[in-house]
Amino acid sequence: MKTVCFLLSLCLASPASAYTAPKPNKPTTISHRRAFLSKIAGATIAATSAVTLNPNSASAADDNLQNVYWGAGCYWHVQHEFILAERSILGRKDNELTSLTGYAGGFKTDSEGRVCYHNFKSIADYGKLGHGEVVGMTIPESKVEDFAVEYFKLFGDKGERADPGDKGGEYRSLLGLPGGSKHPAFAQVEAAGKARGMTLVDGKGNDPDTLGKRLVYVYDSNKFPFYQAEFYHQYHNDFLTPAYGKEYNNLAEAALEDGRIKITGCPDRV
Repeated sequence: MKTVCFLLSLCLASPASAYTAPKPNKPTTISHRRAFLSKIAGATIAATSAVTLNPNSASAADDNLQNVYWGAGCYWHVQHEFILAERSILGRKDNELTSLTGYAGGFKTDSEGRVCYHNFKSIADYGKLGHGEVVGMTIPESKVEDFAVEYFKLFGDKGERADPGDKGGEYRSLLGLPGGSKHPAFAQVEAAGKARGMTLVDGKGNDPDTLGKRLVYVYDSNKFPFYQAEFYHQYHNDFLTPAYGKEYNNLAEAALEDGRIKITGCPDRV
């Protein structure tokens, strides 16, 4: 999976920034990660930075919307699970979904404010910059606990991420909340983790892998913002389950058209 995503991104390009929640309309198609990517080639360049998620109409419980992020290995699978959570917990429609793949937890960007997937041009490589793969979203503060419960379900009974074959700090388990462990709902988030046998510790930035440790780093999303991933990596099928289907994949095009997905300036297919 590591190889697939790596090569795929080697063929993409755009700048990144702190993330703000987006909005979707229609559905596209896309497909162990780095093996598949090796078959892709082609580059485009654009620009973006730390992103702020802005839901279209995120109607359900719009009380104090906040940008948060969650990471547990490859972000393709994680995004799909949180799209389901946005629908079930918040009742959001396709054009109100805000969950996007991205990067967080590192100290740096390149000189243009970009954070990118591994690419042949070595442009703003997220691994070298100390970031991990995450899914960022905008949700009501009152629902942070509910989303934390869904997040910790991703680790299974052994407290391990779904794709232990992907190793390295890029795949560490992490979550980001405004204020980090000082967030008003942190006690509930921590309780949700403990219920699954997970330990939460403050992330320092550029942290190592958590594989085999039942550990999750907690970041202050104001200090360690979310950087949206390339269009290619949005609403992507993973290699853990059957394909999610074109209706799901095509949500990427709709989100790009209505502005919920930004051009990042990293090597990309758009």
